[in-house]
Amino acid sequence: MPSPEKTRSTEGAREAGAFGLRLRRLRQAAGLTLKELAERAGLAISTISKIENDRMSPTYDVLLRLAGGLAIDLTTLLEGPAPASTPAGGRLDVTRARDRRKLATGTYVYEPFATGLTRKGMDPTFVRVTARSIEEFPDLIRHPGEELVYVVSGTVELHAEFYAPIRLEAGDSVYYDATMGHAYISVGPEDATILNIVCGTGGVPPVELPGEAE
Repeated sequence: MPSPEKTRSTEGAREAGAFGLRLRRLRQAAGLTLKELAERAGLAISTISKIENDRMSPTYDVLLRLAGGLAIDLTTLLEGPAPASTPAGGRLDVTRARDRRKLATGTYVYEPFATGLTRKGMDPTFVRVTARSIEEFPDLIRHPGEELVYVVSGTVELHAEFYAPIRLEAGDSVYYDATMGHAYISVGPEDATILNIVCGTGGVPPVELPGEAE
């Protein structure tokens, strides 16, 4: 019987592969070359190529840049076009636990909520924190908007650009400006899980973000 670690690794690779193919199809459907998308998203051509060919998993800030470069929202980038539209003022989407899709990035495993709705006022995501050292991050993550994180289980350590590391236990929460560099690592015996809610990206996020992921 395969170990839990090997099973998680296999699942992560399968999800990452599915995303790489989806990104390529979205780019081609938009009529963009790698170079054109790279210029629009503010990313290196090699970064996008590696993601499309399953040799790199995108971090959250890179996902936002890709969505901005494609002029779509994060939901469309991750899941494809939404189902038929709902009446104005009556939007509703249920996310069943069994239907949540996983996107592994090497440091986190993202499971977005409400993927049946586009251009949402917030982007809520369930996250398993697999990183164990801040050295696993090439750079701190930063992106438009404000962010609320609630620790569901385990213990995490928040590394923020202007603060000393902050330890958060299950039940703790933190709210901050997401343009400030930030990253989480698990510090307990098990991978911690967090609820991550980002708002203020405006549906289609801006792409003028400082720093380069590569």
